[in-house]
Amino acid sequence: MTVLIDPPTVEGHGRLWSHLVSDVSYDELHAFARTLGIPERGFDRDHYDVPSEWYDDVVAAGALPVSSRELVRRLIASGLRRRKG
Repeated sequence: MTVLIDPPTVEGHGRLWSHLVSDVSYDELHAFARTLGIPERGFDRDHYDVPSEWYDDVVAAGALPVSSRELVRRLIASGLRRRKG
């Protein structure tokens, strides 16, 4: 199981957000998100948007913290990247 999370640096709705992805499968990602109570509405194409106040709990639950650049690189390499449009 490899679920990755980047630092909460994306601004939106008055908060900072991280991205949570799997470099194995969407099934793995959805299962991990469910165990933490991350709502399905937080899923956007290939990742979950996670508010900064959840970051430490998500890492404690087993997500591997990586840079945003590393997260995107591994998502592309896995073949799970879904671009807009």
